[in-house]
Amino acid sequence: MTTTGLIALFAMGLVAVASAVIGSLGVRVVRSTSDFLVASRTVGAAANAGAISGEYLSAASFLGIAGLILRDGVDALWYPVGFTAGYLALVLFVSAPLRRSGAYTVPDFAEARLRSPALRKVCTIFVVVIGWLYLLPQLQGAGLTVTTVTGLPSWIGVVAAAVVVVATVVLGGMRSITFVQAFQYWLKLTALALPAIIALIFFLSDDHTFDRPAPPQFPDRTTVDIRTDVVLTVASPVTFTADGEVDGVVVRDVPVRWEVGTHTVEAGTQLEFPAGSPVPVTSGAPASDASWLTPFPEGRDDGLLGTYSLIIALFLGTMGLPHVLVRFYTNPDGRAARRSAVVVLALLGGFYGVVTLLGALSRLYTPQLLVSGDTDAAVLLLPTAVLGSGWAGALLGGLVAAGAWAAFLSTSSGLVVSVAGVLSTDILGSSRVRDFRMSAVVAGAVPLALSVAVTRLDFSEAVALVFAVAASTFCPLLVLGVWWRGLTDIGAISGVLVGGLSSAGAVAVSLSGYGGAGALGVLLYRPALVTVPAAFLTMVVVSKLTEKHRPADVDQLLLRLHAPERLGLTRDRLEERVKRASG
Repeated sequence: MTTTGLIALFAMGLVAVASAVIGSLGVRVVRSTSDFLVASRTVGAAANAGAISGEYLSAASFLGIAGLILRDGVDALWYPVGFTAGYLALVLFVSAPLRRSGAYTVPDFAEARLRSPALRKVCTIFVVVIGWLYLLPQLQGAGLTVTTVTGLPSWIGVVAAAVVVVATVVLGGMRSITFVQAFQYWLKLTALALPAIIALIFFLSDDHTFDRPAPPQFPDRTTVDIRTDVVLTVASPVTFTADGEVDGVVVRDVPVRWEVGTHTVEAGTQLEFPAGSPVPVTSGAPASDASWLTPFPEGRDDGLLGTYSLIIALFLGTMGLPHVLVRFYTNPDGRAARRSAVVVLALLGGFYGVVTLLGALSRLYTPQLLVSGDTDAAVLLLPTAVLGSGWAGALLGGLVAAGAWAAFLSTSSGLVVSVAGVLSTDILGSSRVRDFRMSAVVAGAVPLALSVAVTRLDFSEAVALVFAVAASTFCPLLVLGVWWRGLTDIGAISGVLVGGLSSAGAVAVSLSGYGGAGALGVLLYRPALVTVPAAFLTMVVVSKLTEKHRPADVDQLLLRLHAPERLGLTRDRLEERVKRASG
């Protein structure tokens, strides 16, 4: 292993140890199930905002956004915009009422609002499905980081991340990971901001520009290892040395010249490009710098349709993510929940601004990733690409690896807590700490097995699919449950099933290769444009047809969700009064 790899491995280990030490501070004050699930609802707005940001900024944010911008250019900017703007929808529609509901989990809220055990079971299933699907890219991101910076097998990173996350949750629950996630947010921001500043200084000093009609160029002689079969687009003729199978022909370390057009390279092939050579890009990506700066460049059919559907999924999907929603249950009141969401907007905005800059600079310093298709590794390779493989590049690379590791651990911890919460309270029907801990082990074990077996997608692409399912299920349930008195349990169940099954089914069909081309193929891969309105419409129509099932105390329930806390109408305040009266 190289010096760079050893430093990175040490940095990642240091993050794991620091997280465990900080988490132990929370263990000392964990005394009840409420501590494990919602930190006894005593987390202040600032601390909760840091923890939410640390939890929300996952592998998709730390690695995937930069990789998509490197590959797709301005078309990828909707990802950071959507991830951030999703919290604006939370502030406007659900954060404060959700906190006033007094619920521990999304299924708990659903049953408290509509008095339906059947709806609770349906919500429980989707919480588990969304949580496990979201955990997959986190664990696979840990594997990619370990492989990229150390050369070790990816499964080592996957297993190590899963073990650390489950151990943290089992020992301290929500109170413990609150401290850990707040620490990890600032570590992640530092790990990205420092290399971004250094790379920007080099960029400005060399007087580079991206506004060219030509493809990017290799700054130095570059060797690219092709790990999966790829189809490459060549915008300018290029000559290189190849060892493997190129365009269906086996070659052994001989010069190859590609003319303008598309070419195929098989897995296991090694390509060596001279300095200054134009860079071939994976099929479908902008081939020139000018098209990289242009929205919907030529060749991207139905791009606007896919973008609108992506925007809906990202803007509304945040509102349906269980591990995000459970965070607002930890605030002491609705006002603090709303303040937390506002502070999160500022923290996320700063983070995504840095990530966007790194993605743009990666096109200049790590263009070889456009050939191999491993664009998710851009942030990890940028430090040594800018500073070289000496001590400066190795230390900066170690910091970035530590930040990436923190991203996986923080998001995975929140996901495991949310899944374990519903497994213990809804599946096992228990409120004991021991059962929560057992559920946490199961919550981490299932995605661990899947992450080793399932082929890795681009991180932001994979997360966007999860957002589509979340936007099609819990978003309609929460918005209508909070703001519309006419919602019934049968309407809610119907809408959740229609949105969840249609979005998940569309994604499954698309990923299996049966999606086809054109508008239909785009909507199968980005279904939110259809499935979210379908879920809302189903809930409204079915609720209108089943008005007799509307809860008799619906007005009292909505008053509890919207009345200021000082009136003492929230469920936990009422429970406190009962306890004092009985005591």
